[in-house]
Amino acid sequence: MRLVFQALILVGMLGVYGCTTNPEPLLFGKDACYACKMTLVDNRFGAELVTRKGKVYKFDDLNCMLGFYHSGIEEPGDFLHRLVVNHEEPGEFINADEAYYLKSKAFRTPMASEVAAFATYDRVMAFKSETGGIFLAWGEIVTQFK
Repeated sequence: MRLVFQALILVGMLGVYGCTTNPEPLLFGKDACYACKMTLVDNRFGAELVTRKGKVYKFDDLNCMLGFYHSGIEEPGDFLHRLVVNHEEPGEFINADEAYYLKSKAFRTPMASEVAAFATYDRVMAFKSETGGIFLAWGEIVTQFK
């Protein structure tokens, strides 16, 4: 009986340690967008939401992520991580709340949002001076794609 009890404790501990709330890398060419089901193909764009329970949602474009974000399937407060791909460092995540966004026809995004995320204000403004477009912060992005 004692051996069964120890085995149950071990299984329970493995279950707790097996759950993670860490982001997962986007696997371009393999992962599918949770919203539109298209394969992620452009590593300059993409996003990920991770819940407090560790559920990971991957997206090919910002508008897919925000459509899901506003869908009510998960409450916005349940997301531990809101991440977007840094346009200048393909495949690298940055915190969506802290990113700087540029909406420009120069961006051929997977689902036509025409929005790219940048890690710094200086970089987004440099890109804006080259291509034009509209600078947006997280609050504006969330509102625009409702």
